[in-house]
Amino acid sequence: MLTTRSLTLPHSDTSLIARCQKADLAAFNEIVARYKGKIYNYLYRMTGSAEDAEDLTQEVFVRMYTNIGSFRAQSSLGTWLFRIAGNLCVDAFRRGKKDRAVVQSLDAPASGHGAEDGGDAQQTQDVPDWSQEPQRLFARKELGAKIQAALEKLPPKLRSAVVLHDVEGMAYEEIAAIESIPLGTVKSRIFNGRVALREQLRPYLEA
Repeated sequence: MLTTRSLTLPHSDTSLIARCQKADLAAFNEIVARYKGKIYNYLYRMTGSAEDAEDLTQEVFVRMYTNIGSFRAQSSLGTWLFRIAGNLCVDAFRRGKKDRAVVQSLDAPASGHGAEDGGDAQQTQDVPDWSQEPQRLFARKELGAKIQAALEKLPPKLRSAVVLHDVEGMAYEEIAAIESIPLGTVKSRIFNGRVALREQLRPYLEA
């Protein structure tokens, strides 16, 4: 009978992790090849710097390899890697290297909406779901810098939630696992991030 743990990871990831835990360099390289692109893209959207994103991506996999022996598949490999990446971003922001966001409540409902986290489902209906808009806009290369500039104006927690959901296509539950926050908080951050981005990108969304 299959256990919950055995269902946590795809078989291919499970095998790679087991081999990597035995110091199999080929397995480690395969994990890097499988996840490097997604991790780099997330870190680039978070930092706005290709150089910083590359450095942090390398650090993610160094930390993964260093700690792979203690990995027990309580979450998926991808979730674990994104959690490491997010923690590295937090460390960088705390050192004052990249965060230029204005100080504000990161999880409070957007202006004009008095609901708490429990009202997120209704809030999301109030703002059109533009989860496909980032892909459409990123395809228009001349707008890439404007989109990135808009993302960088978001507080880091909102930025992370929006990037993970609207760019990386992750489900609320997976983001909650990565960020170690309640599902309602994930929805609140995505909602507030969308509101802020729509205001900044309105001329391009309506073009």
